Amino acid sequence: MASYLIKADKFFLPGGVALGGYLKVIDGKFGMWTPAASEGVEIRDFTGRWIAPGMVDTHIHGFFGHATIDVDAEGMVEASENLAKFGTTSWLPTTFTDGVEHIGECCAAIAEAAKSCQPGSGRAHMQGIYLEGPFFTMKHVGAQNPAFLVDPSYEVFAAWQERAGGMIRKSALAPERDGSVDYIAALDAEGVVTCIGHTDATYDEALAAVNAGATCFVHTYNGQRGLHHRDPGVVGCAMSTPETYAEIICDGKHVRTAAIESLLRAKGWQHTVLITDCLGCGGLPEGNYMSGGMPVVLADGLCYLRNEDGTRGNIAGSVLTLAKGVKNIVDWGLASADEAIRMATEVPARSARIDDVCGSIKPGRDADFVVFDHELNLRETFLAGESVGAPIEY
Repeated sequence: MASYLIKADKFFLPGGVALGGYLKVIDGKFGMWTPAASEGVEIRDFTGRWIAPGMVDTHIHGFFGHATIDVDAEGMVEASENLAKFGTTSWLPTTFTDGVEHIGECCAAIAEAAKSCQPGSGRAHMQGIYLEGPFFTMKHVGAQNPAFLVDPSYEVFAAWQERAGGMIRKSALAPERDGSVDYIAALDAEGVVTCIGHTDATYDEALAAVNAGATCFVHTYNGQRGLHHRDPGVVGCAMSTPETYAEIICDGKHVRTAAIESLLRAKGWQHTVLITDCLGCGGLPEGNYMSGGMPVVLADGLCYLRNEDGTRGNIAGSVLTLAKGVKNIVDWGLASADEAIRMATEVPARSARIDDVCGSIKPGRDADFVVFDHELNLRETFLAGESVGAPIEY
C-alpha cells in the first residue's frame, strides 16, 4: 500500500478543522496531520478540496440493486463496492421486519459478505448488522411487512446473533410490546444498542425503555407517536433525553427542514445521527423495483410503495446517500460543514458503539476518507489510502 502526504485546503479532524497543511497516509493507514510537509515523501495535491472521514451509515437496507432481505452475499459485496463510490466507507446492513427464519438467513448472508469487505478490498466495510424489526406496532408499521410483527424475544435474538457471527450491533423495537424492557436490558448487558421505533408508545413507555438501556430513536418523527403538548410521545422522549441519539433522514422529503432544526436544537449535533434509510434501489436510475419483498417506485429522489395500478402509494424509504445528506444540512443553513460531517461520521459511529474503528481521521486507522469541494459536492472516495472513484451520475 502507498504512503504519501495529502495537501488540501481543509481537514476535518477529531479536534476540529485544520486549515491547510498535510495529512500523512502510511501503508494505507492514517498518520498525523502536520502544518508543513516532510521531505522526501510523495505529495498528492488536493488544493481546492476538503478532506473528511468516510461516511458511516448506521441505517441502510441496501444499495445498487441489492437489499439485505435478498439473502445474497455476493449482492451485498457489490452493494459495498458501489456504496464506497458514493462516499460511504462503513455501514450497518439493516434488515426489515420478516419471518424469524428469514432474518436469520439474512444475518448469515451479511456475515459471509463481510469477509470480502475487509480493508484493502476497495469496498465499504460492514461494521455490524442493524435489525430494524420485527418487534414493531401495527399502527406505525410503515413500509415494514405487518404479517411478521411479533413480541421481542431474547432467545430469538441469540439465535440470530449466532448466525451473524456476533455482528449484530443494533436492534429496534416498539417499547409498548410485551417483553420489551427485559429485551432491552438483556441486549444492553451484551453491548448491543437497542433503538425505539415504529411505535405508538407513550412518553412514559418510551422513557421506561430508555431507563432500561435503549439509547437511540429510529428515524425520528417517522413511524412514531409525535409530539403534543399534553402527550409528548416518542418524539418528546427523544428530544428530552440528552444522552440518547436521534436518527434523522435528511433528504428534505421525509422530514421538513423546520422539524430537523427543532430536533437539532433539542439534541445538539453531538447526539443527532444522519442516516439514509436507503433501500436496495439506492444508486440506481428511476423505475420500478422490489424492496423488502414489496413493490416500489423510485421517482423524484424518493421511493414509494407501488399500488396495484402502478401508481405511487405511501413513502417506502429513501434513496439518499450520506454525502448528499451532509450537503443538504449545510445548504439548508442548519449546521456548519464541520458539524454536518460529524453527524455523518463521528456521531453515528459513537451511537452504534463502533467509534473505535471508524468515524474519525485518527493515526493508525484505515485511511478511509472522502474528498469534497468547497460546496460539499463529493468528488472522490479513498479506502485504505486508495481511490475507489467518484459517484455515478445519471
